[in-house]
Amino acid sequence: QVQLVESGGGLVQAGGFLRLSCAASGRTFSSYAMGWFRQAPGKEREFVAGISRSAGRISYADSVKGRFTISRDNAKNTVYLQMNKLKPEDTAVYYCAAELTMWDITTPNYWGRGTQVTVSS
Repeated sequence: QVQLVESGGGLVQAGGFLRLSCAASGRTFSSYAMGWFRQAPGKEREFVAGISRSAGRISYADSVKGRFTISRDNAKNTVYLQMNKLKPEDTAVYYCAAELTMWDITTPNYWGRGTQVTVSS
């Protein structure tokens, strides 16, 4: 079992920035591909960004390319999502996810409880 805890959400103005963190329990963090997903009111949960276990493969949704950056620090069992140039349409609950795979995250095995990000106009 892997426990994931997100933090760093909040209220920001359009054009601002925010950094989300996801802390994972255990000593096998480096065996998991990690990712961020988000869900806005009335919308389906969607993929935002993913990073492989060794950070050799990184992917982003088209809507956030050039604005968001995912990274991981295996020594600290933590994944980050740096969000810049935020837009109102980025407003959602952001979830951290983990998958025991050597490739890209596709079907997460574990989920955090989410952190709210709200971007005002």
